[in-house]
Amino acid sequence: MTIHAQALLFDNDGTLVSSLASVDRCWTRWAAEYGITAVEFARVELHGRPAVEIAADLLPADVVPQALARIEQLEIEDVPNDGVQLLPGTRALLDALPSDRWAVVTSATRRLAEARLDAVGILPKTLIAADDITRGKPDPEPYLLAARQLGVDPARCVVFEDAPAGLQAGRAAGMTTVALATTHPAHELSADLVVKDLSALSALVTAAGVEISVRD
Repeated sequence: MTIHAQALLFDNDGTLVSSLASVDRCWTRWAAEYGITAVEFARVELHGRPAVEIAADLLPADVVPQALARIEQLEIEDVPNDGVQLLPGTRALLDALPSDRWAVVTSATRRLAEARLDAVGILPKTLIAADDITRGKPDPEPYLLAARQLGVDPARCVVFEDAPAGLQAGRAAGMTTVALATTHPAHELSADLVVKDLSALSALVTAAGVEISVRD
């Protein structure tokens, strides 16, 4: 299968990098600090959602701003503690792409996203973070904003995601979706293409755009 596109839009955590262990450490500590029980915490989906939505699900509105600053601090401080690692295939795929043909679209804040990306040497020209939007995934706003900043028709964009919420956002934006079975089993992911990780793909840059193919 070959997918033709003009721009590639990547989620970060679970797609380009993994910081799941760090996320678990930091959010567990955060929940304890704010008196959130294990039962309450277990009911909330963490992955692929902006921190402001998670905090709003668990805390009174007047506490949310302070709580957001605290979780951002905890996660940024945890980056040097082996808090982020490149996932297979990330470096090879990004190195094959011109800087104006791809973007990172993350539910993390800009400070946190830049800290994680910098730690593994990824420097996107275009980065859409939680600070840039009013509605997070599964709303299509983050991916539509990335397409607009790259100057590409959404229908010519491909979204790479590991989380159901992100894939839903990509579909709602009218984009082709590629699911990576890095954090969820393949059967739980609905996309135009499902692969194990980015190492299963290759990119060929042409005059018309980028051709994404599944490796033999």
